[in-house]
Amino acid sequence: MTRITVPIGPQHPLIKEPIAIRLDVQGERVLAAEIGIGYVHRGLEHLLQRRTYAQGVAIVERICGICSHAHTTAYCQCIEALALLETPPRALAIRTLLCELERIHSHLLWLGVLAEAIGFNTIFMYAWREREQVLDIMEAISGGRIAHGVNVIGGVREDVTAQQARQALAMLNALREQMRTFVDLVERDRSFLRRTQGIGRLTREDVRAYGIVGPVARASGATLDIRRAAPYAAYTWLHVPHAVLVEGDVLARARVRVAEVQYSLSLCEQLLAALPEGALTTRSPRRVPEGEAITRIEAPRGELLYYVRSDGSDKPARVHARTPTLPTLMALRTMLPGLHTGDVAAVVAGADLCMACADR
Repeated sequence: MTRITVPIGPQHPLIKEPIAIRLDVQGERVLAAEIGIGYVHRGLEHLLQRRTYAQGVAIVERICGICSHAHTTAYCQCIEALALLETPPRALAIRTLLCELERIHSHLLWLGVLAEAIGFNTIFMYAWREREQVLDIMEAISGGRIAHGVNVIGGVREDVTAQQARQALAMLNALREQMRTFVDLVERDRSFLRRTQGIGRLTREDVRAYGIVGPVARASGATLDIRRAAPYAAYTWLHVPHAVLVEGDVLARARVRVAEVQYSLSLCEQLLAALPEGALTTRSPRRVPEGEAITRIEAPRGELLYYVRSDGSDKPARVHARTPTLPTLMALRTMLPGLHTGDVAAVVAGADLCMACADR
């Protein structure tokens, strides 16, 4: 049987951002896969070296539209560590609240993209409808649905009023009821199970070899969650439940994310019901003392690491972000070979790739 090469991308309906996937196919079976990236490289890390620390917050927020608040949280924590700033507890709680709302909206977006990739258009509509409710809450707090501009070095610029907290709690309670639809989907829907079970499998050894993090890793038996392993912000006084499975396939990744949405709803409700009193920010210096710092947070896709080096001026000497997408991207070369071509869409969508994060 003839062996042919099938190109997917860099522009393709399956892929929401530019990436080139070349499949070597024999009949309906994938034999090998090659991945090409770099189509949305913007030179942001170099740009950060030419802006002040305060100006850099707006730049890192635009690394990724889905986890924009996670990026500013990690960046600000790095600068605060260098400048020895103590962020007020209320600011930490608001940061954490938006981190968890962002996690919910990211997971629901992922579920909708996966559902559409395998032909479940109704579930796509349901997931994105519920995601809109979360974006409404974030917009009410910050004024922005994707780029929120909440974090500043030393705290946050936006407060959560008592009325906003009550409205958000009501909307989150309604979302909790709607989550039953998605729980039923990933646990009992026969068509969904047949399209996701046993495909795109990654073992725990694969996770370690590639350095995979986040829900993809926790669906393969890994336990790392920075919120638990190295608590930051308000996670130091919150209990974060664990969602870990061992099957390592697309179905396990869906189940982990649905469970994490439910856990995030509980965390948001705890924060909204008991926001600490006090200031929103502390005064930060224009010049940061010479030194270097690393901070890690749990972004929606997994561990997000920021490194910042200061030379004592008002601009960073170096900023580097290690985003969670790249190792999962490399693992596609392991997940795709051996698949039926009809399952490629589910595996690529299930990987939850963010090319803007990976390329920067």
